[in-house]
Amino acid sequence: MKLSGELRAFEKRLGHSFARPALLNEAVTHSSMSTPNRDDNQRLEFLGDRVLGLVMAEALLAHDRGATEGQLAPRFNALVRKEACADVARQIDIGAVLRLGRSEMLSGGRRKQALLGDAMEAVIAAVYLDAGFDAARGVILSLWGDRISSVEEDARDAKTALQEWAQARGLEPPRYVLVKRSGPDHAPVFTIAARLETGEEAAATGPAKRAAEQDAARTLLSQLEQEP
Repeated sequence: MKLSGELRAFEKRLGHSFARPALLNEAVTHSSMSTPNRDDNQRLEFLGDRVLGLVMAEALLAHDRGATEGQLAPRFNALVRKEACADVARQIDIGAVLRLGRSEMLSGGRRKQALLGDAMEAVIAAVYLDAGFDAARGVILSLWGDRISSVEEDARDAKTALQEWAQARGLEPPRYVLVKRSGPDHAPVFTIAARLETGEEAAATGPAKRAAEQDAARTLLSQLEQEP
């Protein structure tokens, strides 16, 4: 099986040339495009999640040999969660080569975080099956780059930290209020405000409510920590 020009260009962005091109074709085929004669990427996604987890666990242990399990766990979660996989997928423009059914195409599937994250995991599995664990590790470490060294800040759960800040001062937990929803149904944008009963608040915007809530909490916490 030969790869299309788009997939050959994608190989360069990925940093791996496939000896078995069928694996890459499968990795970028969403279930909305599957047929009796064409496999989708769900099984590869399952495998890729495990390969990514092992690589990240190794990398974190090597990066900070003094870290405890309690410190490593949130860093690990931040590196392997769907949002992180989707960010890397956007970095190499997986969306441009995804094979989607008509319904997913019309609903903006190429930009959906879940689809991008799943596809990234499937591509990792394809590399692993094509060339082994060392090749998969090399691709992952190259694509995740300095995320591994900077993950401690990213791993901080801002909503939890803000709630702990409020509770330590005898305040009610912060509330998260939907201020605005914009954009089409297939690509909504949410503006969420994090509010304390004392009146302090901060807002953030994002393509998912959870991400916007975290960003709003992080911004508000930053503001509070800067106050005298």
